[in-house]
Amino acid sequence: MAEAAAGSRPPPDVDSDECLREYGHLFSPDILAGQVAFITGGGSGIGFRIAEIFMRHGCRTVIASRNLQRVVEASKKLVAATGQQCLPLSIDVRQPQTIAAAVDEALGEFKRIDILVNGAAGNFLCPASALSFNAFKTVIDIDTIGTFNTSKVLFEKYFHDHGGVIVNITATLSYRGQALQVHAGTAKAAIDAMTRHLAVEWGPNNVRVNSLAPGPITGTEGYRRLGGKFAEEASQFDMIPLQRAGNKTEIAHSTLYLASPLSSYVTGTTLVVDGGSWLTSANSFPALLGIASSSA
Repeated sequence: MAEAAAGSRPPPDVDSDECLREYGHLFSPDILAGQVAFITGGGSGIGFRIAEIFMRHGCRTVIASRNLQRVVEASKKLVAATGQQCLPLSIDVRQPQTIAAAVDEALGEFKRIDILVNGAAGNFLCPASALSFNAFKTVIDIDTIGTFNTSKVLFEKYFHDHGGVIVNITATLSYRGQALQVHAGTAKAAIDAMTRHLAVEWGPNNVRVNSLAPGPITGTEGYRRLGGKFAEEASQFDMIPLQRAGNKTEIAHSTLYLASPLSSYVTGTTLVVDGGSWLTSANSFPALLGIASSSA
């Protein structure tokens, strides 16, 4: 294969939930200067890297998760690497009262919230016939209802009067009816619809709402639990047009674009960041069952 052109070469990343050892700005370093981002699921994986990249561009962050210890430890790493402020908070996106308390604490600390990234999610591989009613409901509760709960609380407490940006992390699973993913695909498709509805209703309040749909991303819980290593060893990523998985920094850069003034006239849309994966990757039920049993 020919050497990748600069435009499709992945930026540096690390698989673990650690900050980047080095970073070269592709965007203006102060593109988010003075702003504050509230990031659910910000203690690990994609959410952690989004927080880091935002902070490297002048943004203060709130990282929120059910696991307070995780976000406290993540916050220490982020502050040490970037020099920006990071407030770790415990929330359960299924419980609006915990979100309201966290938003109040964040506003008390920073006096403003400019960006919401809805990244809290849950997923696993499972055939629909084996999926329990409770498991399906739990994914809907965390992903879909959690996204609505957090967005509504932020809108009522700050965005209604001050404007803001919402970025919902979704997926391409529903585009082709991905096998073993009826729970997550349904949840994410609903969020993409929610994105459009909220963009229409909240646009007059100067609130932009967009979705970002990642492909297979290394160094994430999803990659580990959804058979990423298996697919890598079986050369399945060769079917992706860019012939590789993505990394967390690439997703963070795309989120930075949607959150920044560079996308000031972009709302109600879904940005797919998957190297073309959903267009060409196999959707074989028997093969995916093999990955499910291996990853389990």
